[in-house]
Amino acid sequence: MLNIKRIVGAWLVCIAALGAHAQNVPDTLNANQRRMFETLDSAINSSELSENEDVTVYKHLPKSYRYRVQLADKKQNRFSVKHPEAFLSAKALARRSRYGLKIDAYDLPVSDAYVNGLRNLGLRIHNMSKWNNTVVVETADTTLMQRVRQLAYVKGVRCVWESPDSLPVAKVVARESEVTNKRDTTLADYYGYAAAQVKMLGVDQMHQQGYNGNGVTIGVIDGGFHNADLMAGIDQTHILGTRNFVQPAKSVYEEQSHGMMVLSCIGANEPHYLVGTAPCATFYLLQSEDEATEQLVEEDNWCAALEYADSLGCDMVSSSLGYYQFDHKYMNHHYYELDGQTAVNSRSASLAASRGILLVNSAGNSGSGVWKKIGFPADACHIITAGAVNTDSINTPFSSIGNTADGRVKPDLMAVGLNSMVYDIDGTVVGVNGTSFSCPTLCGAAACLVQAFPNVRPATIIKALQQSADNAAHPDNVNGYGIPNVVKAAEWLRNAGVK
Repeated sequence: MLNIKRIVGAWLVCIAALGAHAQNVPDTLNANQRRMFETLDSAINSSELSENEDVTVYKHLPKSYRYRVQLADKKQNRFSVKHPEAFLSAKALARRSRYGLKIDAYDLPVSDAYVNGLRNLGLRIHNMSKWNNTVVVETADTTLMQRVRQLAYVKGVRCVWESPDSLPVAKVVARESEVTNKRDTTLADYYGYAAAQVKMLGVDQMHQQGYNGNGVTIGVIDGGFHNADLMAGIDQTHILGTRNFVQPAKSVYEEQSHGMMVLSCIGANEPHYLVGTAPCATFYLLQSEDEATEQLVEEDNWCAALEYADSLGCDMVSSSLGYYQFDHKYMNHHYYELDGQTAVNSRSASLAASRGILLVNSAGNSGSGVWKKIGFPADACHIITAGAVNTDSINTPFSSIGNTADGRVKPDLMAVGLNSMVYDIDGTVVGVNGTSFSCPTLCGAAACLVQAFPNVRPATIIKALQQSADNAAHPDNVNGYGIPNVVKAAEWLRNAGVK
């Protein structure tokens, strides 16, 4: 008997008995559902399913849409820039004060009156961005958006998400059973399997001087952080909080391992097995990436996560995400938009820098593809865009190239992104590829500088890293300024007279 399940109500499942499979496809199914029945029927007839093989279960979704509503202003706002303590944490205000940065209208939350007006039309609020003054709403009734466009306080409307017809239902797994934290071997080197990627940047020497990220708070914006809470080498007291901007009710630890791997590049602290570039930093784990689809709304999720990191007082943000092509072509980006100000997430990244956050973002992995260029928000101004090299300091072909549409050098800096050593979901070490991993490695290195020079603005920290890099004399659109050395960057800062 095949373990095949049946369609019941809104659930797309298959028939349990081999003799009762879907030879006659019901006329009431939509095209997507019909294809699933036909595919299943073909698989059964061709004996492609073994007796012990499970068939993926799909959940049918009612059609709905999300729209980015651009508001015209922030009038009727119950908050004031004179009382920022009402919407920013004490730590966030301390960071602004430390760098001499003022609170301005960008920092004011979106007007409650406008949000309530949208909600009263029957729209569900998905998220908001105060820096972009936008609200993302969801509805199944697209005719409502015409009424939204006519509102006096609405400047524009853009569709950023269409619900898929169906999604696979994630299997429930006892996560504890996945994690063995098994250690067959350890290495003589203190940094274990991460030695090459750490030492390339001179980070080991900074650690010897006592600069290991202690006192620095980093927001990690990524996909899920599957099993990060169960890793032996990640100190759970260093995880200050989590938030899921895709499905708010869901834990960030339940699915997607990408964010967990990224975190281990910075925060792993297991001597002689895996030690990251800033093992004593503290973290907020923020999920903005939706693994189920690739749509423009993920940029809005990212903006919301970044603003949340700002409000919490994060000193730095590591983001191994980038976008340019989506499931629906009308959402796709274009080269001319790579100016740091056009895409909402690029604009937010540039604004974060002006709020005193040192943001490191992956360049992207399109260097060998058709697009080739960096993604969004890697084009943002005053951030570190991270490209990838191998352990021999040679550029990897997949690392996305610059420059930006307005002529700025990108990527900025390089680090190991080929065979980067990270934690796998079972707690062992695995080698992975991508600028997703050179990014956090660089972020942790920069965190050591932030610890050493807490009163120096991010822009100056970035300049020091650029000047310390091996291609500083001739920065280009492939390697940027090259591979930095944090010890040399610290020396540059001291010679510049900063404290």
